[in-house]
This record gives sequence, structure tokens and C-alpha cells, in this order.
Amino acid sequence: MKQKVILITGASSGIGYDTAVRLAGEGYKVYGAARRVERMEPLREHGVVPLKMDVTDDASVVAGVAAVIEAEGRIDVLVNNAGFGYFGAVENVSMDEARRQLDVNVFGMARLTQLVLPYMRQQHSGRIINISSIAGRMVFYFGGWYHVSKYAVEALSDALRMEVQPFGIDVVLIEPGGIKTNWGIIAAEHLSASSAGTVYEDAANHEAEILRKAYSNDILSSPSVISKRISRAVRARKPRARYAVGFGSSTSKFFHSVLPTRWWDALMRKGGKVTLFKES
Repeated sequence: MKQKVILITGASSGIGYDTAVRLAGEGYKVYGAARRVERMEPLREHGVVPLKMDVTDDASVVAGVAAVIEAEGRIDVLVNNAGFGYFGAVENVSMDEARRQLDVNVFGMARLTQLVLPYMRQQHSGRIINISSIAGRMVFYFGGWYHVSKYAVEALSDALRMEVQPFGIDVVLIEPGGIKTNWGIIAAEHLSASSAGTVYEDAANHEAEILRKAYSNDILSSPSVISKRISRAVRARKPRARYAVGFGSSTSKFFHSVLPTRWWDALMRKGGKVTLFKES
């Protein structure tokens, strides 16, 4: 059996980096893609091939897929991991920033999927693994545009799964909870910056401080928790449509489903998610 070829975006840090190392160690041929290719140089030691790619630049994405196909002749698994979180009140976040959030988290993912699908169809097999979030199932305070992007990832993945199933292609959603990466620190910085000098400043700074504390200690899950689940989704004969994993992934969904909407809103405004959503 031929060695499976895997393309992972957002491989320069966090979940993407950890996943690239794990999958390469399991014997797959892994291409790690990101804008900052220099950050991926250490991946070479693990057998990962760094690939410069900006998912918001069509020429970059086309060239990246072409490079993998030229070298390997196939792509068996696409892991759409590239993404970031821009937090801020809907009133304050500029339309340029809102579009950038969707360009990276949604349209970049969709375009890369479009380019890979013809090769998977030709192979009569393939697997697309989209990294969503519990943020695609519920909304946290000041996360409007980020949640819009992750709800869109969920919807597009559900639609895609039905469309490509007849061609032997699986679509899998990974829904991480709180994972200890620099994601939360960056989101907190965006939140403070977008709210400075506005009527939301005090509340936003309070929420930003909660994010900083949560993402600066050991309360959250390690990226390895997600990379293990991605590995399972790659290996499974019949993968599940969704894998919810990591800090708060189960408890948050439970409380979101049972609490009245206004109770949930109040809980989010009071910053109760960090203590409430601990995994038991």
C-alpha cells in the first residue's frame, strides 16, 4: 500500500505543528503549510516537508497544491487547520478585519478544498479534516466574528460531507475546546485593541484578562490532545463526522443545550466559562 500523503495548513505552531510531527512519526508523508515557512524548519528533522502557503492568496494556494501533486502524484488527507480569532464587539470590529477573519478561517479553507477535491475524486478516496471549534456550536462574549467563521466551517463541512460521499471521500470536523496555544493571547490582544476608547472598553478588558489568564496556565488541554484525535480520524476506516475534544468541549455543549438563552448570555458576560467548563 502506498504511503499516504497528508497536507496540513497552519503548521508553523500549535495544533498544526504538533499534528505534523505526530503524523510524520506514524509513517505518513506530511507537507506542513504556513505563511512563515522559517518557523517550520525544525519540522524537517521529523520528516515533514515545509511548504510556504498563504491561504488567503489564491496563487499561493494553487502553487502549494501543485507542488505536492508534482512531488507525490496524490493528496490523501487534507487537514484544514489554518485560522485565528479576532475578538471584539460587533460594533467595533472593522469590516476589513471581519473580512480577514472569514478569508482565513472560511474562504481559505474552502478554496484549498476545491483544489484538492479533483485529485481525491480521481483516486476514488480521500479525507478532508476541518478544524472547527466548540465556538462553532455556541457563542462566547465578544467573539462574534470568530464564531461566525466557525459556524460557517461547520455548515460548509456538513454540506461538503453529503456532496462528496459518493466519491469515496470523507469529511471530518474536529471541534477543540480550550487548547493551550497562543490563540487566546492573540485574541485577547485583538479584543483590547478593538475596544480601546469605546463604550465596551471596561467589559472587553475584563474579558481579555480572563483569556490571558486561561491561556497562560495549565488549565487548558495540550495541543497533543487534538493531534491524537486527528491521527485517529486519519486512521479510522469509517471516521465519525465530528470529534469534540479538549478542555470544555463536552461540558460547554451540555450547558449550552440545557440553559435558557438569557442564562447563557449572563454566564458569558460574567466570565463564568473558565470555571464552569472544566472537564471532570
